[in-house]
Amino acid sequence: MDHRAEVREFLSSRRARITPEEAGLPAYGSNRRVKGLRREEVAMLAGVSVDYYVRMERGNLAGASDGVLDALVNALRLDEAEREHLFTLARTATPGGSRRQRRAPNTVRPAVQQVLDAISDAPAWVRNGRHDIVAMNRLGRALYAPVLADPRRPANTTRFVYLDPAAQEFFVDWETVARDAASYLRLEAGRAPHDQDLIALVGELSTRSELFRQRWASHDVRLHRSGHKRLQHPVVGRLDLDFESMELPSAAGLVLNVYTAAAGSPAADGLALLASWAATQDEAELTEQPGAATEEIQG
Repeated sequence: MDHRAEVREFLSSRRARITPEEAGLPAYGSNRRVKGLRREEVAMLAGVSVDYYVRMERGNLAGASDGVLDALVNALRLDEAEREHLFTLARTATPGGSRRQRRAPNTVRPAVQQVLDAISDAPAWVRNGRHDIVAMNRLGRALYAPVLADPRRPANTTRFVYLDPAAQEFFVDWETVARDAASYLRLEAGRAPHDQDLIALVGELSTRSELFRQRWASHDVRLHRSGHKRLQHPVVGRLDLDFESMELPSAAGLVLNVYTAAAGSPAADGLALLASWAATQDEAELTEQPGAATEEIQG
């Protein structure tokens, strides 16, 4: 991924969305050629010279101090995710910064899997920055059965959202989910611009989905920490769930996701039914492969 182009397009797209009136500046008539703020207006709001801001917007963030970056954050009215993205792009621009890459893990330690398995009443799984699913508990596998129907491993939720028609039935708010999924990947691309698996995923999605190309070109970024998901599960029906995403301190690059439902709610009843169905599925698999089950127990 072209780092200078990423910086240029991100800053220019943020500048284009702010009107002079919103920034407290005079508009000087309605025939402005520039959509949003001019470069000189951003420079004035940020307290830097026009030449310096132009250099930054052309993709050169090397040497920009935290103070200058925060001034730019305020001038462009960036939110928390956008601020993180800008600072990440600046760190990557420093000498040697682009070489300090962490490869997104695709496995978990046995102890992490034990934690997942100990969560018996809620779907839980671990993902990496590409949104590859690297580990799940039984209820998580049951909940995300439509995602796991694709035989490719690791399963990737963004690939499912954009390329599998079943996603539009599974996610009640599919358009919002699709927008957010592209924004999560864009944020990860700033953190790991040389991740070959991420580059391949973005290339695949861009080639096969016009909507993804549009979302990717918007340069929007979003954090994935908590929220609400409405799902239409093929077995138990509608589930309105809350989710929390928590970084694993012992496994850099991995995030634990847990879905829950309020006690006594229809969604809680749905999760209980899903757990019963998952147990039935496991029993059926053991019945179909008694030899394999015996070998696993003996091993």
